[in-house]
Amino acid sequence: MKKTLLTAALAALATPAMADYSLTILHTNDFHARFEPISKYDSGCSSEDNDEGKCFGGSARLMSAINDARARNANTLLVDGGDQFQGTLFYTYYKGKLAAEMMNAMGYDGMTVGNHEFDDGPEVLRGFMDAVNFPVVMSNADVSNEPLLAGKLMRSAVVEKNGERIGLIGLTPEDTDELASPGDNVSFSDPIAAVQGEVDKLQAEGINKIVVLSHSGYGVDLEVAKNTTGVDVIVGGHSNTLLSNTNEDAAGPYPTMVNNTAVVSAYAYGKYLGELQVTFDDQGNLTRATGEPLILDGAVVEHESTKARIAEAAQPLEIIRNKVVAKTAAPVDGSRDNCRTQECEMGNLVADAMLARVKDQGVSIAIQNGGGLRASIDAGEVTMGEVLTVLPFQNTLATFTATGADIIAALENGVSQVEEGAGRFPQVAGVKFTWDPTGVAGESRVTSVMVQGDSGFEPIDPAAEYGVVTNNYVRNGGDGYKMFRSAKNAYDFGPGLEDVLAEYLANAGDYTPYLDGRISQ
Repeated sequence: MKKTLLTAALAALATPAMADYSLTILHTNDFHARFEPISKYDSGCSSEDNDEGKCFGGSARLMSAINDARARNANTLLVDGGDQFQGTLFYTYYKGKLAAEMMNAMGYDGMTVGNHEFDDGPEVLRGFMDAVNFPVVMSNADVSNEPLLAGKLMRSAVVEKNGERIGLIGLTPEDTDELASPGDNVSFSDPIAAVQGEVDKLQAEGINKIVVLSHSGYGVDLEVAKNTTGVDVIVGGHSNTLLSNTNEDAAGPYPTMVNNTAVVSAYAYGKYLGELQVTFDDQGNLTRATGEPLILDGAVVEHESTKARIAEAAQPLEIIRNKVVAKTAAPVDGSRDNCRTQECEMGNLVADAMLARVKDQGVSIAIQNGGGLRASIDAGEVTMGEVLTVLPFQNTLATFTATGADIIAALENGVSQVEEGAGRFPQVAGVKFTWDPTGVAGESRVTSVMVQGDSGFEPIDPAAEYGVVTNNYVRNGGDGYKMFRSAKNAYDFGPGLEDVLAEYLANAGDYTPYLDGRISQ
């Protein structure tokens, strides 16, 4: 009898304490209040186009995709990489309330704080955190002096999935104090040291499966993975990076492996749902990480009750669209024929507004594609609806640094398809240029470029660097502006262009449109 018990005991010792642990991590990032479907340009998409299957994303598709992924995978974790806030009228009206409602309905397990979660200060973030049923985390900030967040916004959290504890660590941009409005009581710190500190703490508690929810950008994510130990997965955000094994435009593979850390990111605006399959051995070591973002196109059937809820939530937005935000002393011409071929009044207005918004950041040149201007404005009262008709694409301000040579190349691109009425025609501020339609398209049409300096306009220096503002569509290569794709110091996630224009007009009093010869032949 004793021999039998001893044999059984030895056999038990030889058996692993537990089997491999498999988990499917579903993830989103940079949703930016895109509760309604978006077009292929990440802007609003009409109901007609949506019915024809031409649209992407929206909460109803995301709900269906999440439900389907859960049906296919026995053990799932749903997380978000930050920036649920800001980007459409839904945020303007509801702030974080609708985001909280939708995320609760979808069953999120955790989220990090993006810089835009601070756009309306700690108060709105706290309201959102009070409303959600999951932890919101941020490790690289000290909130102890902010009463609204102290004791509420934790550096990390632990969730349980299928009997295993998983550590979630949050990251937000170290320069959030410059990107948003966290207030004077919140200070931000180095992401690498912050993450390692939380990893060490979690491991001391016996937690050996750790996921970082990072709203710090793909480049920072790679550095965090390289310079920390104990991190198994980093779910990224902030840089709107698409990682994929099938999309030729992807910034890298999905996942991108750094040492033994899997880095993933799923673009933005609810266009994709990331789906990462991971396996851990009984010591908590990551042994497998595979997957691919799922595109939420017209083939994904919208969840009916979610679609109805978003339609209901959209109704009060008509009040905003009818709100008077400014006055004009005369009509502002934004006609397609003019804004895609020459200097136009609306082009000057929008470019001036863009430049005024960021001039104190060392930006001296504004470029707006004429095709992004979709209407004129009548004289008299201007409603937000009219502003949104002029700028319907939900574009954001994008700032970056470019050489004079790049700017000349951009202007060459801008005037390269005038004969076709292409939308790339550049409306500008802080710069004036002359072009010759008889020159070689894309090569030699621009004959003179002058940049506003301290003592007036002076010739552009091809070797010098200039601060530039445009919209996120152009900065990312839209309308042929490929020279801006790899620009230095790029930040694509500024305020909405429509809000910038409305604020500029409001401050101008009775705005008088004008032309000043900044574009000539």
